[in-house]
Amino acid sequence: MKKIFLLALSVTILAFGQTEGKKLVWIEDFNGTQLDEKIWNFELGDGCPNLCGWGNNERQIYTQNNHVVNEGMLTITAKKEAHQYTSTRITTAAKVEFKYGYIETRAKIPVGHGIWPAFWMLGSNIKTVGWPLCGEIDILEYVGKEPQMIFTSLHTQASHGNTINTKKTKIESIEEGFHTYGVDWTSEKMDFYVDGKVVYTFHPKDKSEAVWPFNQPFYFILNVAIGGNFGGPKVDDSLFPQEFIIDYIKVYQ
Repeated sequence: MKKIFLLALSVTILAFGQTEGKKLVWIEDFNGTQLDEKIWNFELGDGCPNLCGWGNNERQIYTQNNHVVNEGMLTITAKKEAHQYTSTRITTAAKVEFKYGYIETRAKIPVGHGIWPAFWMLGSNIKTVGWPLCGEIDILEYVGKEPQMIFTSLHTQASHGNTINTKKTKIESIEEGFHTYGVDWTSEKMDFYVDGKVVYTFHPKDKSEAVWPFNQPFYFILNVAIGGNFGGPKVDDSLFPQEFIIDYIKVYQ
């Protein structure tokens, strides 16, 4: 009992350290029975014709039917239906965007070879400058073919593709239950967190647009991809259905 109390206390202290001096300015706690379309956009289909396979040779079709909102949780379900994989991808583009702050989600990841859940962000200027110049912040990525590993990455003009701005962290219990994933983003650096502990820091001296496009608003993306260059190519069909369950997203500034 004492050990449990001390563990809970240490997690509380860590969480307080990340938000110290900041105020909770936005929360999505998925109350109600459906997504709030004043906040969320659905991205549908296979990305064609402009971005077939969503740029990564992914195998899923995104629909509006692979998710539910219930009891304060968003559940995205990846399925194999006949000869087609289906899933959900939602964004807050042009609706909810933030520049700087501590951003955190609490989630339970799906597992299995070929599964690829993510919580990430793209720069709001993507439609004018394109990717990767707009920048990308990957707060949580997990690929089922690498159990117990969490990926935290940044994609920029100077480091996209086989990015060098990335960290793979082994966490033995990551597939069990809920965990928190966050980034503390300032004008100078980014610290990435899993369960209140720093797992990766990006602090470049060069703040040119090609290296540091992170001085503008970014929007959120939640999705579960299947297969593709990163998640696959092999997919274990026996694993479906799989659920990505998101409890909340919080922003402190």
